[in-house]
Amino acid sequence: MNAGLCLPKRSSIFGLEFWIGIRDWNSQSMRMNRLGSRFVWQVLGTCLLVSFATRAQSPQTIADQFSTAERLKKPGWWPTKGNAPKDEYVGPAACTRCHSDIAASQKTTPMARTARPPSDSELLRSHDKVDLSQGPYKYEMTRTAEGEVYTTTDGQQTISEPLTWAFGTGNHGQSYLFEHQGSLYETRLTYYQSSQTFGLTPNHPLSPAESLEKAIGRKISSAEAQKCFGCHTTASSVSGVFTPSKATPGVTCEVCHGPGAAHAAAEKNGFRDEGAAFVLNPARLAPADSVDFCGACHRTWWDVNQDGFTGIATLRFPAYRLEKSRCWGNGDARITCMACHDPHQLLAKEPASYDQRCLSCHKISGSEPKADHPGAACTVSTKDCVTCHMPKYETPEMHTKFTDHMIRVVKKDAPIPD
Repeated sequence: MNAGLCLPKRSSIFGLEFWIGIRDWNSQSMRMNRLGSRFVWQVLGTCLLVSFATRAQSPQTIADQFSTAERLKKPGWWPTKGNAPKDEYVGPAACTRCHSDIAASQKTTPMARTARPPSDSELLRSHDKVDLSQGPYKYEMTRTAEGEVYTTTDGQQTISEPLTWAFGTGNHGQSYLFEHQGSLYETRLTYYQSSQTFGLTPNHPLSPAESLEKAIGRKISSAEAQKCFGCHTTASSVSGVFTPSKATPGVTCEVCHGPGAAHAAAEKNGFRDEGAAFVLNPARLAPADSVDFCGACHRTWWDVNQDGFTGIATLRFPAYRLEKSRCWGNGDARITCMACHDPHQLLAKEPASYDQRCLSCHKISGSEPKADHPGAACTVSTKDCVTCHMPKYETPEMHTKFTDHMIRVVKKDAPIPD
């Protein structure tokens, strides 16, 4: 069992150390409703034999955090929920009527362009033909009059299927989906921006498959597909039914704010106060809830632990890494995802763009300490903070560098902390 599942309180039972998700052992019964099924995991000994170091790295806000699966069971809107009926969605055009500036800039973001029909992929349009060989198999993506076609052949037999979706903007990479015999598959070919070439898709076998049917790509389960489309498209699941063919490409307004039909109708009829209650404004969430909100797609602290990710693989999950930072503390609105990244704007890539966020907590060297600036002054610099304290690392198979959101003093040659 992954020790990362354990919570930050230690008790000795039969010589084993347990972390349990309560601040006071005597308050277990009072905490039962709050912690739900997770409490049962913890108290029945799911978390076994963990070290004091693990405790130190667990967020202090752990009692206020949840896995995405738990969040989806709660009332109210949450990304990827998928229980609202189709007629409660109005589409981004309706939002544009009142929020034109925000809607216009949001369209340019990677989230808005994170999934599209293959015919709309600039990468595929710029390549008449893409091919890759692995053992006896040859893979091709070719543009035809009917659309983009994916072909796998062993020289004697061939399987060809039209591509149905392109996932990813291409800023880091882009992968492709197709259907075969009623099931959804991921192609063996992925585009990598770092090399500006197509290569083997991450998590696909490095050795050739034993048959053409198994060689075509990775079969995606229904549960995985719902998660993928829930984070890359809008309204892929409605009334609890997964229908990806009817999804709106990309992350649009209603993924984060919830279905907007009732809100739009109230606003149109002049009921502004009432209309605001029909949608969610993530900016008003408490810090731990706010990070869990983004973690619905970028994985929460609990998601990462329950899924068993460890080591450098966790770099791809910024919400998890952020909450393992010492400066996260008890949860501070100045260090949430949305404090640094406006989801309606393009991602700022210049290191200096984030300096003001760092200095909102950290004092400048030589200045007097203040209650609202608990962070110590950096002895090295007062600019480009993220270049030292949030370095970039390339993770295995991804062929791209990710910013480590575990904010810390990085020591030379020190291993990347889990």
